[in-house]
Amino acid sequence: MADQFHRLLLAAIIFFGLLLSFCHGGVTSSFVRKLEKTIDMPLDADVFRVPHGYNAPQQVHITQGNMDGSAVIVSWVTPGRAGSNMVLYGTSEDNLKFQAKGKLTQYKYYTYKSGFIHHCTLRNLKFATKYYYKLGIGNTTRQFWFTTPPEVGPDVPYTFGLIGDLGQSYDSNSTLSHYELNPIKGEAVLFVGDLSYADNYPNHDNVRWDTWGRFVERSVAYQPWIWTAGNHEIDFAPEIGETKPFKPFSHRYTVPYKASGSTAPFWYSIKRASAHVIVLSSYSAYGKYTPQYKWLEEEFPKVNRSETPWLIVLMHSPWYNSYNYHYMEGESMRVMYEPWFVQNKVDVVFAGHVHAYERTHRISNIAYNIINGDCMPVDDPSAPVYITIGDGGNLEGLATNMTRSNAAPKTVFQLTGRPYSFGHAIFSLSRTLTHAYYACPSTGTKTAMQSGCYRFYVVL
Repeated sequence: MADQFHRLLLAAIIFFGLLLSFCHGGVTSSFVRKLEKTIDMPLDADVFRVPHGYNAPQQVHITQGNMDGSAVIVSWVTPGRAGSNMVLYGTSEDNLKFQAKGKLTQYKYYTYKSGFIHHCTLRNLKFATKYYYKLGIGNTTRQFWFTTPPEVGPDVPYTFGLIGDLGQSYDSNSTLSHYELNPIKGEAVLFVGDLSYADNYPNHDNVRWDTWGRFVERSVAYQPWIWTAGNHEIDFAPEIGETKPFKPFSHRYTVPYKASGSTAPFWYSIKRASAHVIVLSSYSAYGKYTPQYKWLEEEFPKVNRSETPWLIVLMHSPWYNSYNYHYMEGESMRVMYEPWFVQNKVDVVFAGHVHAYERTHRISNIAYNIINGDCMPVDDPSAPVYITIGDGGNLEGLATNMTRSNAAPKTVFQLTGRPYSFGHAIFSLSRTLTHAYYACPSTGTKTAMQSGCYRFYVVL
């Protein structure tokens, strides 16, 4: 009996070994990129500077505040005292005739205590309108501006920036600078997770959340960034007594999750111009009957393609990935949700996590089961294009070696063999097609940036 069991076990091992040798997810190349050391900026770097004045508002950032973009959430930190939680705003720089009152929160993490974190929602805003807003009191007021999106509709063009896995290295600074300088201006950023990388420092040094907030303020105070939670936002560290996942992230970065019927801020949806954007959490429970599963099941029928022809999904961990780095980490989520993506004809899925740029054809792998052995992704016109954009510039550096080289070429493009591999993308929507330009930092000039851009089209 024991011999029979061992023979069966050996047969099973051989079977699964052969299965895995063929089921490699459509990866493309064994290319190994040249490694370039990534260096974090020091705490006294100019981009981390504290604004002048006692208790001046800092780390100012905005995000969409409701379902259709007619509201904006303004967030900021006052380091020493609570100060004012009011936002003055209006359509004239010299006449801020409206005001809104925000809410205040703080948190402790190990030996760190945060400043006073403010969140204030500006409601009933006019579409396609420039607003000015002012924070603070006395001699420490600071003023910014933003432009609301056009009213939601099928023929509304719009341009998103795309950034993921940013961190706070010198390469991160290049990425953000190039995004700001890109002549094809992004109007809002779809951020696919991994913000500050504070958890890479001893005891998850939350000072690095503060420096990151000051670093990105130059962009996110003026246009909304749509947040996705990544693994570096979890900050689960029981060895130092920190057992509440996402504590720093959820205190600092609020999102309008209740507007879409979500029960948690890690999965939600918004509409913006001609796009319906669904944000999912790779690091919250997503199995059958979980809150995220039930929410997504109810969300897809709400998508009105005559109103928002573009259906975009954001997540952190990619489902399709040719790199050894995080290879197939998203597989269980893919198995759960990919049939819904195909059934509902999701147009494009953006992910980060893998520190590279890669995109696929429209492919699916929903036919696979352990009996028929059909395990390769196939071309599927109802499936999304999958795009990994996890090369923002973080300290961990770039993904390098890829998986086996004898795979079917399901990846249509990888940014390989070039000296500049950190970057961002621009995703411009129109009624009939979209085009995106991928920008790679080089010398910091517009000419150099444009020469490192690639265009792709995704047809509706």
